[in-house]
Amino acid sequence: MLTRHPHTPAHLFLDNTPYFITGAIYQKRPLLADAGLKKELSGIMKENFSMAGWRLDHWVILDNHYHVLGHSRKGSDLSKIIGRVHYRSAGLIRAATGCERPVWWNYWDYCPRDEKEYVTRLNYLLNNPVKHGYVHRLHDYPFSSFHEFFDQMGRERLVKQFQDYPEYRSIEIKDDF
Repeated sequence: MLTRHPHTPAHLFLDNTPYFITGAIYQKRPLLADAGLKKELSGIMKENFSMAGWRLDHWVILDNHYHVLGHSRKGSDLSKIIGRVHYRSAGLIRAATGCERPVWWNYWDYCPRDEKEYVTRLNYLLNNPVKHGYVHRLHDYPFSSFHEFFDQMGRERLVKQFQDYPEYRSIEIKDDF
């Protein structure tokens, strides 16, 4: 099912489907610069995805946006999940920063059609802290699922994954993650 409202991107609501989701802070303000807020947001995301029966496979949180790769149970729950994540985190962000409303701008979702699209977007998500200049090595960025994934996959398999699926934007492979 496709839903579209004025001033928002179109959203697909598909059951048992992988999703690549991006949420952005209004006017790209760096409201998530504080490490504590990033940790709170990751906990809120994990809790809300789990409560809805969705799998949260991978995630990264930067100062003004986040990316998530997950798997739906009921696609129609997507708006509720993101709404709860944004509502709960907005209160924390406003309390910590004193920012004006709105905190969140919107979210965008994409359903990868096959393994190639999924892994290409996963590589993009994992590499985001390097792409935006937060760190030079992925190991140095604590606010993503990279560390768990690295431990699960191992260095050699992860390097091969980045080399085999580099298509989504440019990803530079360095000798050391």
